[in-house]
Amino acid sequence: MYTDALVNLYTRDIEAGLRFYKGLLGFEETFRTPKEGTPTHVELSLKGFGLGLGTVEAAKGRHGVDASPGSPAMALVIWTDDVDKSFKQLASAGTPVVQPPHPSGKRNRAALLRDPDGNLVEIVARVV
Repeated sequence: MYTDALVNLYTRDIEAGLRFYKGLLGFEETFRTPKEGTPTHVELSLKGFGLGLGTVEAAKGRHGVDASPGSPAMALVIWTDDVDKSFKQLASAGTPVVQPPHPSGKRNRAALLRDPDGNLVEIVARVV
C-alpha cells in the first residue's frame, strides 16, 4: 500500500537550505518545483534517504499549515566516517554549533549543529 517516504523540512530560505544540504552535506537533488526560478519544494537524496525542503509559504498556501522551522522537535541524524573532520568543515562554513564533537555512547562520537532554519542536525561517527 505504501511505496516510499521522505522527511520534509519547512524552510524560510530554500536556497540557503539547498546550499547546506547539497553543498555541505552532499545530498543529490532528485526533484524540484517549479523547474524555473526559485523553487517552493525540492527533494533530495543521500544514499537512499529522502529529504524534502518546502517553503513556509508553500506549507501555508497548499496545506494550510503554519510551519515553524527550527523548533527542536526532531534532529536529522547523518552518519559520517569522521565526525571531527565533518564538524570542522561545517563549522568553518558558518554552520551554527550546538555541541562540538563528543562521545555519545555505544562507541559513537557526535556533534550537534543547526541548518539555516535552525533545525537540529546531528552528525555521528562510529569510534573504532
